[in-house]
Amino acid sequence: MNLLQYLSALIIGGCIAFQAPVNNQLAVAFGNDVVLASLTSFFVGMVLLLVLALIGGNLPAALAIVPNQPLWKFSGGLLGVAYMFGAVYLVPRIGLASLLALVIAGQILTSLTIDHFGLLGLMERRISLLKVAGAVLTLGGVVMMLFGDRLLAAWRA
Repeated sequence: MNLLQYLSALIIGGCIAFQAPVNNQLAVAFGNDVVLASLTSFFVGMVLLLVLALIGGNLPAALAIVPNQPLWKFSGGLLGVAYMFGAVYLVPRIGLASLLALVIAGQILTSLTIDHFGLLGLMERRISLLKVAGAVLTLGGVVMMLFGDRLLAAWRA
């Protein structure tokens, strides 16, 4: 991996931080209709992806292989809907930092499992003590973000 790839991942993370509040404001504009806001957001993304697919010129060939794929390969869209709907619903209720901290915690735990077993066609990357320590430190940070103020107030009382 090179620095540009790590920087790209960091920038994508920043984009995700903007996604939930932007979509929440769309839901507010639609009378707090989370489903309609999520649908609109996905539609806009779909239009952009369709344009990119048409420009790329591989759309007919790609569509030809769709019927031969197992259904589970299309679950990414369902997972995207779960994230989008959940984020739009939860951000005004628990706050953006709490939402993203918990999302990241879930991603870390799940990704360690996927990597360790080489699931979904990924290369197997065994869990090491250092990876577990990093995950524990990260999860500790999530706990501090979620409960730190209350714990500090209780400790001072």
